Amino acid sequence: MLSKITSFKDLEIWQEAHGLVLEIYRITKSFPVEEIYGLTSQIRRSAVSVAACIVEGHSRNTTKEFIKFLFDARGSCAETKYHLLLSKDLGYISFEEFENLNNRYEILGKRINSLINSLEKNSN
Repeated sequence: MLSKITSFKDLEIWQEAHGLVLEIYRITKSFPVEEIYGLTSQIRRSAVSVAACIVEGHSRNTTKEFIKFLFDARGSCAETKYHLLLSKDLGYISFEEFENLNNRYEILGKRINSLINSLEKNSN
């Protein structure tokens, strides 16, 4: 039997996005001080945006609005992947950290796509 979704916290994609935000905050603590208003801020904002868009979309009154925010979350997911690549190329994170987080964001993006497709299919 499927459990009922009563809160955004019940959404597995939000749980993963939130876990990734915590990980992004952890790794960016070691970024150079001069990046605090640059890359550190940008990667944190894009990571938070993924989770926040899921929350905001879930709180909306219509499936159409939820889907719109899921598209925004997917875009922020892609943006975060770029910030991770840049962080690796600048030597701020290791190749292993990059691979782990990039793969997790890749999976999250696919899961967001799956939810979008499911919601679109069920709303017709």
